[in-house]
Amino acid sequence: MRINYDFSDLEAFLAVKDTGSFHAAAERLNLSQSAVTRRVQKLEQALDSVLFERTTRAVKPTLAAKRLHPRAEAIVNDAAETARAMRDESVAFVHQRNALVTIATVSTVISRLLTPAIHTFRDSPFSARIRLLEASANEVAETVAEGEADFGLCSIPMLEPSTLFEPLYDDKIVLALPLSHVLARKTSVSFEELSGTPLILPARGTGNRLLIDEAMARARLRMVWAHEVTRSSTALELVASNIGAALLPRSVFHSASAAQVATCELHDLEITRPIGLLSRVSQIDTPPIAAIKDAIRSAV
Repeated sequence: MRINYDFSDLEAFLAVKDTGSFHAAAERLNLSQSAVTRRVQKLEQALDSVLFERTTRAVKPTLAAKRLHPRAEAIVNDAAETARAMRDESVAFVHQRNALVTIATVSTVISRLLTPAIHTFRDSPFSARIRLLEASANEVAETVAEGEADFGLCSIPMLEPSTLFEPLYDDKIVLALPLSHVLARKTSVSFEELSGTPLILPARGTGNRLLIDEAMARARLRMVWAHEVTRSSTALELVASNIGAALLPRSVFHSASAAQVATCELHDLEITRPIGLLSRVSQIDTPPIAAIKDAIRSAV
């Protein structure tokens, strides 16, 4: 028989049954309510049983839930007891040495923050493997809230209620131009001067595009774009290939490919996005996670 659920699903089930609420269970587990719901639904599908009757007023356990409860409790308790028994000094040291830290991040800050931070972390007394999950700002927030990443690096177009945002710096959005463009040697241009230059914008629904659209509306400017792209690195490549001009965060220009384009500011369009660390509420960082966060702060 194949088992298609894990301890986190059982923990979510027990939390909902004990509290009688998906919302209260989410607070207990320090997760988003949607994450708890998905874990319970996964368990229901694996067991082919409905575990809770959901109404507008209450969440009631079914007979299947009452039968599962003592078994799930025993499994989780046994696992916790095994972990406690194994957690002596030598095992803890080996675990720390082989720790895995997962960071969800928007790709535009990797060169600006993560590259120097990883170099700094290597000189720290801690050791860990580092896994990077590149995603949009909204996806970073969701990944951190659901516990799939230890922390995130992003701007804040949308925040999950179970996360905390620690601002690091304001990232200005500037204009990238081909080196051969007539405006390439200017440090600042007006939006009107871009007339006739094909514009490359972030795709609709991304955090950067939302900031740009809001700034355009405030300035009462109308922008006609020629190309939409999902990733800033793609926009940078198009500019370097003389396809057009792009509005991009300044952090992008810390990458090696940025040398192939010119940058300048739009003096009639002020756009900035806050960049910061995103963590779950009440999260207690392990020493390697704390060390990596400190290295990121020092890179600002």
